[in-house]
Amino acid sequence: MNFRGRTQRSLDPKGRFMLSPEYRESLLLRMQKSENTLFLPQNAANAIMKENEISEIKTDEKSEIKVVVTTYDSCLVAYPWLDWLKLEEQFTKIANPSSKVRAFRRLFIGGAEEQCLDAQGRIRLSQEHREYAQLDKEITILGLTNRFEIWNPTLLKQSMEEIDFNAVSDELNDSGIDFAL
Repeated sequence: MNFRGRTQRSLDPKGRFMLSPEYRESLLLRMQKSENTLFLPQNAANAIMKENEISEIKTDEKSEIKVVVTTYDSCLVAYPWLDWLKLEEQFTKIANPSSKVRAFRRLFIGGAEEQCLDAQGRIRLSQEHREYAQLDKEITILGLTNRFEIWNPTLLKQSMEEIDFNAVSDELNDSGIDFAL
């Protein structure tokens, strides 16, 4: 059900790429897991409610598989639709955000685009997104449990070379993650 691993894909001339079968399955399982819980944005009810509590809300038998693709950290980040809605709701709860948070929201929320998987399991990336992440023909997809990133392979390699991973285990331990190897 989680996104994990690294795969190489090619963009077609229309900016589409084929999502791996494992990622498509993860998206379907995440949708099925959420079937009994509907997330309603703040202006609808400001809550997560059980489907049996809301009889007037119906879901389509043939639901589209939607993801939200946004800009961040020189790459694109794709979230399953319901996970994205929950994340947006968290952003609305920030009272009096700092100028840095407002700028981040502009990048992250303002850069978000809804995309639906087509019948072949492809996702289309807009020209603006491809330009932001410097995507050309080849891309790398990285699974990060609840989301996945879409990278220019050269930029990903450069970003990984810039990190000092020796300090990461200490930071993980401080976060409560036991990362003993």
